[in-house]
Amino acid sequence: MELIAIVATVLVALLHLYIMYIEMFLWDKPKGMKIFGLKPDFAKASKVMAANQGLYNGFLAAGLLWGAWLGAAGSQVMIFFLLCVVVAGIYGAITSSKKILFVQGLPGLIALIAVLLAA
Repeated sequence: MELIAIVATVLVALLHLYIMYIEMFLWDKPKGMKIFGLKPDFAKASKVMAANQGLYNGFLAAGLLWGAWLGAAGSQVMIFFLLCVVVAGIYGAITSSKKILFVQGLPGLIALIAVLLAA
């Protein structure tokens, strides 16, 4: 079960690295605008804010990878960062788009359950 928990956590971390990449480098590019459903004027005006948001996603990924790297000893680290992911997914669903709950929150919750079961 520990291996499943670590793999699930790493997958969530990789998802957040991808989100970071999109928000920091593709926000005002065609692919980024398509993914987030943005108009060019808004994408240009909010580019700095999105890069900052992307940085936070990178921090989540770093914390998740750190916990996974520690293995069983990192379960508390993984739990903390996965809880952050789940809360961010819920908040994003309430304030921005319901899709965030499924794209971000659900994978975080699945990984969190796996880590809790392995602990």
